[in-house]
Amino acid sequence: MTTTSQTLTASSVLTVYLVRHGAVPEVVKGSWNGEGRLGRGVRVVMQTHRGLVLGTVLEGVRPAVEPGSDEIVPASEILRLATPEDLRQELELQEQCRIEFSVWERRIAEWGLDLQLIDLEWTLDRLKIVLFVLNERGPECTKLALQAAAAGLGIIEVQPVSLDGVVTAPSGGGGGGCGNCSAH
Repeated sequence: MTTTSQTLTASSVLTVYLVRHGAVPEVVKGSWNGEGRLGRGVRVVMQTHRGLVLGTVLEGVRPAVEPGSDEIVPASEILRLATPEDLRQELELQEQCRIEFSVWERRIAEWGLDLQLIDLEWTLDRLKIVLFVLNERGPECTKLALQAAAAGLGIIEVQPVSLDGVVTAPSGGGGGGCGNCSAH
């Protein structure tokens, strides 16, 4: 598993694809060391910053055109093609999320948090649940992650979402809650 970006020389064999994943879709670059090319729409299992997820290949990323230039290996890695069992598990996890949605809404209300839950999803290996909330990254998201951890609810990632999509953490340091405090 690649957990940090690494430099890859032009002579190394690596194919990079754009892959969409998530209940609130996110597009990431994923490296593929397997045999053959992956076509648009192919379902894959990949390791991302969230954990083990199913994704859909969108297209290949063109390599750098300058000879001798370095490429950055993506932090996400395509592990394998999705199996029928993976696809069945995806459906089961989606059903589980439909059942759990109202439970999480009730918890958020009971904890007095000013957040609107819009979706949730389990990672494919069921090691983490991601709660998608309509909010900016900040103290309410952190409070939700901390409350869930204090209640012993497992590894929880709180992912803020705006009308523009997934809200990413600001770069360059500084304060603010990450929303992932209970997971590390």
